[in-house]
Amino acid sequence: MTVVRQSNGPARRPRPTMDDVAAVAGVSRGTVSRVLNGGRNVSRPAAEAVAKAIRQTGYVVNQHARSLVTQRSQSVAFVLTEPQERLFEDPNFSLLMHGCTQALAEHDITLVMTIAGTPEERPRVTRYLTSGHVDGALLVSTHRGNPLLDDLAAQDLPVVACGKPIGYERRVAYVGVDERDGARQMVEYLTGLGRRRIGMITGPLDTAGGIERLAGYREVLGEAGDPSLVVTGDYTRASGEAAMERLLAQAPDLDAVFVASDLTAAGALTALRRAGRSVPGDVAVGGFDDSSIALTSQPALTTIRQPWARISSEMVRLLLGLVAGDAPSAVTLPTELVVRESA
Repeated sequence: MTVVRQSNGPARRPRPTMDDVAAVAGVSRGTVSRVLNGGRNVSRPAAEAVAKAIRQTGYVVNQHARSLVTQRSQSVAFVLTEPQERLFEDPNFSLLMHGCTQALAEHDITLVMTIAGTPEERPRVTRYLTSGHVDGALLVSTHRGNPLLDDLAAQDLPVVACGKPIGYERRVAYVGVDERDGARQMVEYLTGLGRRRIGMITGPLDTAGGIERLAGYREVLGEAGDPSLVVTGDYTRASGEAAMERLLAQAPDLDAVFVASDLTAAGALTALRRAGRSVPGDVAVGGFDDSSIALTSQPALTTIRQPWARISSEMVRLLLGLVAGDAPSAVTLPTELVVRESA
């Protein structure tokens, strides 16, 4: 008996294979494989021909099969070592994550977001990172003494930190900016405006940014610096409000303040308005970061610009180098003074 099966539509075309790509490109299947796995020992014309053939055929890489061969997951973790709420409050983190996602996408690598901001979260995140789920990690906002760095270093996981990781400078790759010079630029600008009682709200002093920005402030003022004009913050808006209130109580005659982050500066502006101080008339205010908050603050913030897109791309570049076997290295990028209405 013959069974006739009716088709409900046109037959689906088979998915293109590496052999199809090789035929269109006019190269061997092995050349296609080498291009897909990093392009080593492949001439530029051959690589370009393969890339064009992939577009023409619509070939899609089987990531599972590739990972079995290369022992790589084709994913990287973005690890925020701060409480979860900071991810949504501080725009710097989303800027970094966006830049890293774009840079990794060029290499067909997925970014996985993880948060290790509490002692309870860190062991779980460490187990995940060191169990083969990711090829490496991008660490954001690392504080001195964070045990996560010890755990990851012990497992030989490729890691790149955003900012200098205090105590791990020779063991962990990192990308940062010249924090001290950025602070010097801001304080020199404020003194150039004729301001003489310049306060500072620092960042957390267990981070490189907190330490170096305070050092730059002190380098410019020298012996003229008054200890009562320095109050510690933690890069949050709330700490900016509290620190500014304390500064006004300790030094009611201050006429300028350098704040170690734009988010903290926004809190300082709130406190100044509440105290009836005009900005920049009574008190000039300078921030650090040039995040979106600098533009939306009232008045818009004079600040120090960090090159976020370049920081992201350099972090990804260093991490991919580590995955390929490079030794840890560091990149320090320049900052730029951006003048707006607050000073």
